Amino acid sequence: MRRLTKSVLGAATTLVLLAAAGCGSDSSGDGSTADGTDGLRKVSVGIIPVVDVAPLYLGVEKGFFAERNIELSLEAGQGGAAIIPGVVSGQFQFGSSNVTSLMLARHEGLPVKIVVSGNASTGQDPDISAVVVKGDSDIKSAKDLEGKTVAVNTLNNLGDTTVRQSIRKDGGDPDEVEFVELGFPDMPAAVANGQIDAAWVVEPFVAISKSQGDRVVAWNLVDTAPDLMLSGYFTSEKLLQEDPELVEDFVAAVTESQEYAMEHPEEARAIVKTYTEIADDVLAALTLPVWTPAVNRESTQTLADLAMQDGLVDQPVDVAALLH
Repeated sequence: MRRLTKSVLGAATTLVLLAAAGCGSDSSGDGSTADGTDGLRKVSVGIIPVVDVAPLYLGVEKGFFAERNIELSLEAGQGGAAIIPGVVSGQFQFGSSNVTSLMLARHEGLPVKIVVSGNASTGQDPDISAVVVKGDSDIKSAKDLEGKTVAVNTLNNLGDTTVRQSIRKDGGDPDEVEFVELGFPDMPAAVANGQIDAAWVVEPFVAISKSQGDRVVAWNLVDTAPDLMLSGYFTSEKLLQEDPELVEDFVAAVTESQEYAMEHPEEARAIVKTYTEIADDVLAALTLPVWTPAVNRESTQTLADLAMQDGLVDQPVDVAALLH
């Protein structure tokens, strides 16, 4: 397992060097930002355009960033493999990625720091992440996944780590499970046609799976840690050192945006339609995450311990070095 993880992060490190050598950006390359409209500081954030980042779009709409002299540019990326090196190189000032990916990147020497939480599990049923099976499957609980094929979006990452914990908690042996890699959009069909026995899905695919009659057999995030922090907004050590005021203002704006989203969930749900093509019925049915700016150090340590236990790393992860 560890060799695969290192190869993925090695590719990310290569992208850092390429980006530093030739990628254009709004950054001057020294951590500073150019002037935007009306003299606002232009700040780019690398994101994946999913439900998780709805508060950022709300914050822009409500003026929370502009009030702090920030003109926010939300740049869609394909995933952490592009966003993490983009932040390190200065292509983006900030980025969003799942905690395990950031933890592994930091462990491999990339100078990233989580400055504010992205989103978290609801800590209960229903949650924003689940293991689902076909409605008529003989799999009734996580233990029954032994000897079965379970899809995750990325091997050796947040998905299989937390699913393994669900299996352990139910008295099963996660080493008896075959994990396969499959994109989230392809998972509901793969479950329906029997290509896989089960899938780890996140919203909106939990709602999509339920709509086709699939059953939830485990709430893997709930089984892993109370109120588990899934993602974080992060920056580079370079920007933290050279422009701490910008980081402070960004964190303050994100905090206000997340608090507003929690107080106005239907506005948060509605704004998702402005940057995705999600169907109205799916949007109405999906479970929203918990948006809280507080970094959950305990759940991050749990993920670090599981990374060591499951062989994603060969030495303990320094969680304190990852968290600002």
